[in-house]
Amino acid sequence: MREQLNNNPLAQLAVLGVLLLAVGVFVISSMGGAGEEEGEGATGSSSLTIDSPGNAAAEASGAPVVPASATPPLPKPLLSAWKSDQTVVLLFVRDGGIDDGLVEGTTENLTSFPDVAKFVIPAKQISRYGSITEGLGIERVPALVVISPRRLGEQAPTASVHYGFQSQASVAQAVIDAGYEGRTLQYHP
Repeated sequence: MREQLNNNPLAQLAVLGVLLLAVGVFVISSMGGAGEEEGEGATGSSSLTIDSPGNAAAEASGAPVVPASATPPLPKPLLSAWKSDQTVVLLFVRDGGIDDGLVEGTTENLTSFPDVAKFVIPAKQISRYGSITEGLGIERVPALVVISPRRLGEQAPTASVHYGFQSQASVAQAVIDAGYEGRTLQYHP
């Protein structure tokens, strides 16, 4: 077989073609749609549960409550901000990360927005926000999470997730979008 492969140019071309086809299939299957999420400002949106476990006031108001065994209670400042009808902005960052520091700088302009509460959370403390991060499927940092104000939530608040570097304009737009109360039209190309 080896001798035939060395001496026959058609056999060599056939083997080369099979190898190129295998490499092409491997490359295409390993890319599998990841391009959508890896670009600048990749986003997602989802509903989540924000009230802490065992919160009697939340149960009385009809707000959803996470079972006690699922996740730890959210920090009180975050709950207070959401309950006071603020747009909550969570920025999960890794200490020393280049993009992480840049995104943190672009969120500084949020102080000029009324009714916005910003929290910068080191990645090592992400488990304290499990009812949010698990519900949204946070998978990497930096991750900017913008949670809609309480007045806009029906059963549960909605949130958007933005990965990677964000400009000041994109951070501001995410906050504006989270608080939008107007009519939404369907897009049909």
